Amino acid sequence: MANMTGKKFGGREKGTPNKLTAELRSALKDVLYDEIEQIPHRLDELEAKDRLELLVKLMPYVFPRVQSLDEPIGW
Repeated sequence: MANMTGKKFGGREKGTPNKLTAELRSALKDVLYDEIEQIPHRLDELEAKDRLELLVKLMPYVFPRVQSLDEPIGW
């Protein structure tokens, strides 16, 4: 018979972090930090054209987008 009360029985309580997700995030964070430290060396290995393409792709993560002045400001 299905639970028709709307109350939760068993399982994790609301707000309890998933252990596997926390471990996976930690592992990915470690890998990313190692790769970020290697970016200058990796850039030196690329040809000028490839280096510029990569830098253009990375720019949105560093600099905010500039909005056109032709667009109305939401006042």
